[in-house]
Amino acid sequence: MSLFKHFFPKPLFTQLTVTSNNGFHLRPVAQFASLAKSFPAQITAATKHKTVDAKAVNALLSLSLEKGDSFTLSIKGKKAEEALQSLLVLFETLMQNDKEVKKIEKTAYIYEGSVTEGEIISQGVAIAPAYRYSSEEVQHKNDLNFQEAHAQSIDELESLYASRKEKENAMIYLAQRELLSSLGEISQSLVEFEALIEEESRKLAGTRLDAKRSDYRDILQRVKKHLGLEVKVTFPDTPFILLCNDLLPSEIDMLLETKVLGVILKETSVNSHSAILLRAAGICSLIADTKTFKQNEILILDTHSGVIVQTPSSDDLQKANVRSAQDAAQNLHSAKKRFESATTQKGKVINVFANVGDVNSAKIAKEEGAEGIGLLRSEFLFKEVKPSLETQQNAYKEIFDLFSNITVRTLDVGGDKALPYIDIPSEANPFLGIRGVRLFQTHPQLLEEQLHAIFLAAGEKSIKIMFPMVSTVEEFTETKAFALKVAEKYQLDISHILFGIMVEVPSVLFLLEKFNEVVDFYSIGTNDLTQYLFAIERTHSSLKADALSPVLFSAIETILNKASKPVSICGELAGNKDAIERLLALGLETLSVSPKSIAQTKEEIRHV
Repeated sequence: MSLFKHFFPKPLFTQLTVTSNNGFHLRPVAQFASLAKSFPAQITAATKHKTVDAKAVNALLSLSLEKGDSFTLSIKGKKAEEALQSLLVLFETLMQNDKEVKKIEKTAYIYEGSVTEGEIISQGVAIAPAYRYSSEEVQHKNDLNFQEAHAQSIDELESLYASRKEKENAMIYLAQRELLSSLGEISQSLVEFEALIEEESRKLAGTRLDAKRSDYRDILQRVKKHLGLEVKVTFPDTPFILLCNDLLPSEIDMLLETKVLGVILKETSVNSHSAILLRAAGICSLIADTKTFKQNEILILDTHSGVIVQTPSSDDLQKANVRSAQDAAQNLHSAKKRFESATTQKGKVINVFANVGDVNSAKIAKEEGAEGIGLLRSEFLFKEVKPSLETQQNAYKEIFDLFSNITVRTLDVGGDKALPYIDIPSEANPFLGIRGVRLFQTHPQLLEEQLHAIFLAAGEKSIKIMFPMVSTVEEFTETKAFALKVAEKYQLDISHILFGIMVEVPSVLFLLEKFNEVVDFYSIGTNDLTQYLFAIERTHSSLKADALSPVLFSAIETILNKASKPVSICGELAGNKDAIERLLALGLETLSVSPKSIAQTKEEIRHV
């Protein structure tokens, strides 16, 4: 290679076409830009009319790319080839996973009052006085400058994302963080930032991305709050139906603390972040013109039929109350049936267990209808201070007394899970280092005390103990031998305790015949298994593996076909309603899900 080519390499080009019906909007753009920023190469995106920095969220959004639009990705510099391949894979994944919200079919209605029709966001029935959105800007004392307020807002969105990252709507906060970071980098003051927000937001007006303009207002409001300029929104302390042009995502968090029964928005779309959050909260909501509604007048909001009824007659109120009662009865039906076994249409009984992380979540699981604990995460005891033997024993026993069928996972730290009193050397890639079962080698005393506490708490109860992150047969046999020596040291009979492994490292799939000879059971941990199958860290801010990938289901099928010992599944996939039928078709008979997903999971099973 000549020196000229070395110092002045030719850029790499590829053309990408937006295939999502939603267009290339904020959430996928944020993930794309975040990945682009991780490469040192210069990366641009260009249409016929404009070329922008592909590492800047606001710049990418300004292209206003809708379905069918194409843009040219240009990459020049270090790691250009790697960047190109990574961005191509991510873009394809984003387009495939970005599903359009399905239009909800309206049911027929017969109301005597004045009816206004709208577009359904979330279904339900509400009867309450109308309350028109009201806010005022309040000045507070503040000592922060713009850069400090910007940094605090970034941290706030990061925390919101981290606290919700198990939920689909968590990506809203990640997207806003990336947008705020992108805009803040080119602003030196609130005045500049506010002008930039106005300019960039205006570019989206009238496009399919118009509804995302609320995210610009939201991040501006967040920064201003940290500068002492807070927008104070007032809500009634009695039940109400909210009338509003649009709501910011941050305002929906506030709304959840009120007695709101329904929401009518005038200027939004079913794909907006506000709509996504309203659906997630289960608040019946509609998009409709609100100008004819008066403050405090009684309205019927029937989002099964997609209508608002003014001046409802007594018959109207009775019909709406019946519909509301039917909704409540349906919810109550599912709630009551949570204690019944989950039986498929063909008469096969499926065990539905719970994944729990402490005594309180175990009690909730019991109340929600769990038939056992498929995964007891023992890390809850190992937080800021190392727990004593007695503390561990008492906590385990309280949980063991709740259920007859319990599987405990030994301490799983390392990777994204750290403890202040455990010295694990810094690693270039902690997800591929000391974590899970490898702690038995590096911290044997800590694990000895944990096993001792579990054995004492179990007494004569037959429980299961599983080791996490096992990658070889030798790791399991050595760890089980360690456990037997602990029992022998303290003169405890553990012949009734079963030992198994979490199947989450791909190497196990190739060793199942040998594992069959030594383990008592398997539990598939799809969260980490997915991470290692696709080489995508599950906490990554922009990359996300397809939870329903055929590759993952093929891996699960391999496990079930080769395993001669009982197999259960305890990852998030077990509670995914789009995966349950496929999992049962493969032959799984035990699903372990979060406590709040138990009733819904059982209902899904009953329809298979």
